[in-house]
Amino acid sequence: MVPVVELRGAAIYSQYLGLPVISSFIVCIIGNMIPVPFIYYFLRKLLHFGEKFRLSGRFCRWILEKGEKAGRKLSAKGRKGMFIALVLFVGIPIPGTGAWTGTLGASILDMGIKLTSLAVVLGLIMAGTIMMTAAVLGFGII
Repeated sequence: MVPVVELRGAAIYSQYLGLPVISSFIVCIIGNMIPVPFIYYFLRKLLHFGEKFRLSGRFCRWILEKGEKAGRKLSAKGRKGMFIALVLFVGIPIPGTGAWTGTLGASILDMGIKLTSLAVVLGLIMAGTIMMTAAVLGFGII
């Protein structure tokens, strides 16, 4: 549920601790999905509000720019391909492409909460499978 690390770090850490693979995988997915509706409905409004203040303005603009950049990447695929693009955006486990950024981008594009949630959960399953497999095989464990 923590931004940036999200499921990608949790999958690796769960295997480092020797936790069961299936239950860890399920908890990672659920934990990463909990903030999705809040991000979709409230984060953009909160960030626009925070832009007005000197202390938080730079950070809020940076987050909004990341979300808008994600939105542009998704919309470049066309309206029909946005769902698949969001699944792949969330599902490819590289920094900055997780559920938080994908949801913010989908929110900016007004994709709809149901379509966004479905795309994000499918992307998380994809990313989770990749990361859990890597963790079980010993990649990424320090």
